Amino acid sequence: MAVVLDSAAVVGFLDRTDALHRAADESVRDLLGSHQLLVSAVTYAEVLTGARLGHHDVDQVRGFFYELTSGILSVDMEIAERASKLRSQVKSLRMPDALILATADVAPEVELVLTGDRQMERVPGLTCQIQVLA
Repeated sequence: MAVVLDSAAVVGFLDRTDALHRAADESVRDLLGSHQLLVSAVTYAEVLTGARLGHHDVDQVRGFFYELTSGILSVDMEIAERASKLRSQVKSLRMPDALILATADVAPEVELVLTGDRQMERVPGLTCQIQVLA
């Protein structure tokens, strides 16, 4: 089974001061070895931007993606179409989150999205499950 980590899950794992650190650290460590960890290109861009703005160490961020994840899923027209549908269904859903969800939803191997965003639980019609870090 493959799991998509959203940006909040990655930041929570990397940042010991983040409110989600304990839950993200525990969840990611539990998934390692038994699940394929994937991220959307959107997550990679968001977390790397945070690092370049000084919120995290750039090398640590890159190390996480290269060493602990199995791949970065790209955003294409099919995913953009799906994201637009998800965003139109839940108007308060931010477009980056819609793109991350659409990436997970379109990939047949993905069964779960690990997130810190309760908003994602409200999105109807997904083929994957949502696990919110608490």
